[in-house]
Amino acid sequence: MKQLTQNLRTGETSLREVPPPIIQPGHVLIQTHKSLISPGTENALIRFSMANPFQKARLAPDKFWFAYQKAKSNGLFPTIRNISQRLDQPIPLGYCNVGRVVEIGEGVEDIQIGDRVVSNGPHAEMVLVPRNLVAKIPSDVPEQTAVFTVMASIALNAIRLIAPSLGETVVVIGLGLIGMLTAELLKISGCNVIGMETNEERLNVAISRGFAALNPDLLNPEHYVADLTNGFGADAVIIATTSQSDQILSLATNISRKRGKIILIGTADLRLRRSDFYEKELTFQVSSSYGPGRYDPDYEQKGADYPQAYVRWTENRNLQAVLNLMSNGSFDPSYLTGEILPLADFRNAYAKLNDQKHIAVILDYPETCSATRSIPLFQRCFSGTKGVIGIVGAGHYTSATLLPLLKNASIKHIVSANGLSAASLAQKYHIAYFGTDYHDIINDPEVDLVIITTRHNLHSQMACEAIKAGKHVFVEKPMAIYENELNELVDVFQHENPANVSVTVGFNRRFSCHIQKMKNLLGDAQMNISVSVNAGFVPQNSWIHSREVGGGRILGEACHFIDLISFLAGSRIVSVCMNAMGQDPTETTDNAIITLKCENGSTGVVNYFSNGHIDYPKERVEVHACGRTLILDNFKTLRGYGFKHFSSFKTSQDKGHQKAFESLLDFVKTGGKPPVPFEEVINTTEASLAALKSLKQKTWINI
Repeated sequence: MKQLTQNLRTGETSLREVPPPIIQPGHVLIQTHKSLISPGTENALIRFSMANPFQKARLAPDKFWFAYQKAKSNGLFPTIRNISQRLDQPIPLGYCNVGRVVEIGEGVEDIQIGDRVVSNGPHAEMVLVPRNLVAKIPSDVPEQTAVFTVMASIALNAIRLIAPSLGETVVVIGLGLIGMLTAELLKISGCNVIGMETNEERLNVAISRGFAALNPDLLNPEHYVADLTNGFGADAVIIATTSQSDQILSLATNISRKRGKIILIGTADLRLRRSDFYEKELTFQVSSSYGPGRYDPDYEQKGADYPQAYVRWTENRNLQAVLNLMSNGSFDPSYLTGEILPLADFRNAYAKLNDQKHIAVILDYPETCSATRSIPLFQRCFSGTKGVIGIVGAGHYTSATLLPLLKNASIKHIVSANGLSAASLAQKYHIAYFGTDYHDIINDPEVDLVIITTRHNLHSQMACEAIKAGKHVFVEKPMAIYENELNELVDVFQHENPANVSVTVGFNRRFSCHIQKMKNLLGDAQMNISVSVNAGFVPQNSWIHSREVGGGRILGEACHFIDLISFLAGSRIVSVCMNAMGQDPTETTDNAIITLKCENGSTGVVNYFSNGHIDYPKERVEVHACGRTLILDNFKTLRGYGFKHFSSFKTSQDKGHQKAFESLLDFVKTGGKPPVPFEEVINTTEASLAALKSLKQKTWINI
């Protein structure tokens, strides 16, 4: 199928061939009929992508500051490489989609195959959308009208925030697509609407629709609004334009009445002047997209609705409200359509929006599209080759860490849930096939090694399937996020492993040259090991914090350091106790102290904190044994105290990734012992799960 994408590094807008998405629980698979280009959002993305690095920094100063802090912590060149890799990942364009349902995920009961629906799916021939972002189109609403629903719901949410009364005066600044939709919905609400726009053609459209409208470059806006409101001022102002200037907000305050409301839909400089708001006691609020539920993973991804008695208008109910207005004839924005162009003519579509003569441009889609979920890209022969790889997952770890280290390896497949990221990485690293169905990898007899880098809740299931198919497995930690998953995986490995294949987890730090040096210096002595991790803040709504999806940062990240302690001590962990900050910490805490007892008498502590300062080094390892001390800072500098022939060892940062994959590929090709013994992988996973149990039961947990 075809999908429209934007490369934020090169500025290229392209129509890519990607495999259709795989249906997921709680989701709906839709074949697209039409989609609407969002002039503000999409043109802003394109302008950003075409800017040079200095311009990008000016356009996104918050991200520039974050990059600066990362450079101080991790070094300039690694940070530049990281940013370049992130920008090089193509992103989907569009979020106003109309189509017909072709497949329904588990748990979706109120939508049927064949239903016409609107969604926030991108410009793609097939889209996979969570149920709460999908609404059925009434039978009497044409698709050319319904395609405006998502944009109109953004306007409707802004109107709900001002809660206008019948007869109030509302000024809409900016009469592009979102501004005109806002004006139309305000008129339906019984408001007097005044529009402001500098583009004369858009101004004429507004006047033809019966709105009072002015060009603020030609008439004084304050005088104009004062004349129409008997000197009172506007009851509310909705800013529906894109601007980097603070003059827009200043204008809004000047034309508002005392105790008026200002709502921002578009973008504007938010340097508020206290005097403007103080004297009039004005209220200012930024409208968040389609309404309550937006950016809430429980609502959008898990389908948990808000009770109607307490949240009357969620984003989905806003979509339904717009469609109902279309159905009863109150709202028909199709007159705004300037052109309907085929998807393949997307360059012309964006050009028409850029000339500002067209308010809305719609993309039209072919009646059929390819449903092939594995697409060949490069002709390569893998017959007789040892160490052929299939990669499941194409996220940041795969793009930034894994593939640069495997650039000389024999990679036959890469798959991802949406297909776009897999397509991009396959092109960049000359991978023969890309797709969306990981079974194409598991069922391929030429594949020797399956590398799994998906979200954590899928690791154990995919690993079990790969073992049963006789494939070596590498899992980018954790191996499992629940005890029953771990038990099932162990059972499959021991009893349903026809080819006697291996399972390796990405505990790479044991392969660092610094850790190997420490291991050689310490020998088999009993030791006390302390690892401090300045993990950094991760927003609470991130998937990693979800117990059901990410398992939490202790399972997903702190497991690295549990494994490291076991490796340095040369002993399995037999007992775990974890304490965490807060009166009643949850299982997914990321501020915790994990205390470990080893079978040989060694002890270890992992101080895993997310509340430290970004300037402080991320990882520090201290080992005390037999009157000697080793200190490793950020896997760059190792210092020794009490050693006759060793004092320090410095390198660029080496967390062991390269050596880990070299060892893994050598093992797959030539045999021998796996780079990380299965028993040690299991012990680390058991210890990580025991840490969560310890926190819950408030006691030591024996393994």
